[in-house]
Amino acid sequence: MVEPNAKTPWGNHFAFLHVSIPPLTDASSSNPLEYVFRAQQIINDKKSSLAVYLTGQLLEILKKFRGPEAVAKYIHGTLKNSSMGITNLIGPKEKMSLANHPVIGLYFTVVGAPQSICIAIVSNMGVLRVAVGVEKGFIDAKKLKSCIEKAFQMMLEVVCQKIDQQSTE
Repeated sequence: MVEPNAKTPWGNHFAFLHVSIPPLTDASSSNPLEYVFRAQQIINDKKSSLAVYLTGQLLEILKKFRGPEAVAKYIHGTLKNSSMGITNLIGPKEKMSLANHPVIGLYFTVVGAPQSICIAIVSNMGVLRVAVGVEKGFIDAKKLKSCIEKAFQMMLEVVCQKIDQQSTE
């Protein structure tokens, strides 16, 4: 990983995926997993597009010729034109400690971003954690939390029903 021409080089990797949120219809609200699968299909299509590769190359060229400050300015300008950002981090799969103290939970979030809503997702030892940051006065935080919890609960119920149906077949 630390070798210069490694297949998966070490360090931060940055890419933009401009994804429109699929419209919520009555059919998708009755089965939230179909909505999630549709959004996943859109994201997977975008991930394998040439635009992601070209954007990465543009950032590398900017960094090489104009320096990291120019890259930061370009990224900030792009983020400023979006209303929501979602970022993810794959955390460690094994237990970890800092100064001989075990790390029980791990969160991260982006601060100072120009979006109205930032969602940060991290997995740590198989546990998924979601952190949501919103612009002050933009949205009712309690209502947003309630909606997110309800959506996760709806998805869990649908998954449990599918598992029950598969086990009875």
